[in-house]
Amino acid sequence: MSNENLQKLADYGQSIWMDNLNRSAIESGELKSQIESLNLRGITSNPSIFEKAIIGNQVYDGDIRTGVEAEKSPEQIYESLIFEDIRNACDIFRPIYDETNGKDGYISIEVSPHLARNMKDTLAEARRFNNAVDRPNVMIKIPGTLEGFAAIEQAIADGINVNVTLLFAVEDYKQAAWAYIRGLETRVQNGQPVDNIASVASFFLSRIDSKVDDALDKRLEAGADAELVNSIKGKVAIANAKIAYQAYEDIFSSDRWQALAEKGASPQRLLWASTSTKNPDYSDVMYVEELVADNTVNTIPPSTLDAFADHGQPQPDTVHRDVKAAYQVIAHLNHPDIQINLDSVMAELIEEGIDKFIQPYESLMSSIEEKTKAVTETPEQVAS
Repeated sequence: MSNENLQKLADYGQSIWMDNLNRSAIESGELKSQIESLNLRGITSNPSIFEKAIIGNQVYDGDIRTGVEAEKSPEQIYESLIFEDIRNACDIFRPIYDETNGKDGYISIEVSPHLARNMKDTLAEARRFNNAVDRPNVMIKIPGTLEGFAAIEQAIADGINVNVTLLFAVEDYKQAAWAYIRGLETRVQNGQPVDNIASVASFFLSRIDSKVDDALDKRLEAGADAELVNSIKGKVAIANAKIAYQAYEDIFSSDRWQALAEKGASPQRLLWASTSTKNPDYSDVMYVEELVADNTVNTIPPSTLDAFADHGQPQPDTVHRDVKAAYQVIAHLNHPDIQINLDSVMAELIEEGIDKFIQPYESLMSSIEEKTKAVTETPEQVAS
């Protein structure tokens, strides 16, 4: 039976995707049971998630040994492991994909973070990953960088489902939305269908508050007005997201979009990402409660999902509440006592976000290389 709090989110039009995937949950049946108990509609993954899943987990050792025997590189072994997990997860979620006519039931897989600034190679890898997984409900994650937007547009034109990731700034979100629309328009021009393509725009939250709050603390130390600072702390990410939702409504009510909708196209949904609260002084479910909206997705890590199931207080359409105040929060960043350049903050977050995925990716490659030695050692080698 589905949890009441999570069911209410579904009733209010928001899909819950879980930010976690590992083979043990797939093979034990845990993931399948979570679909019902947590009302899961999809799964997102990234190199950090796979690093945690693979390292120290013997369930992958057999496939690693097979990869070594086939003389595969650590990168090739990694891909074979994650492709298998993604395919199996896609199959588990396929009934949801079918029941919702392709709205939900997606499993996201990320292209190599090393390619975030390379449009040509990002697109090539998106195509390769899509073909390798070979499931209609796989969604390829492409970073929302300048180079990424061009790759996103072409991937959509190719008929690939895309999860645009690492979006922090509202202007970058707009770029992601228009890249999706241009990709669909190309398909229409080529006489191809647009009613079988899905995309989400992953708009990040808690990382924004962490960085802005650190800057605000420094302003306090420098003598800034405490009342003003406290009116901003912990509120910028949600304010920024509510403004992004305003942009979403504008774009997907435009005449240009309506022309595609008439041909069966579905809007690119906003997906709230990085929804675990980093500051223990804040509510551990604030990034869920305050951004409930119809036709959106919230991708939630297991700990936050459990917290919301336990004590969340879901209310409908909270994304439209206090929108005027949201604009004021952002405006306060320009106050003479504050002077935080949000564009600079967002640019830093993108670079840090790319690095946050490169580091576990590199760590995972090293760990797989170590595992290849461990799983192929003879008893005599181990004893020595």
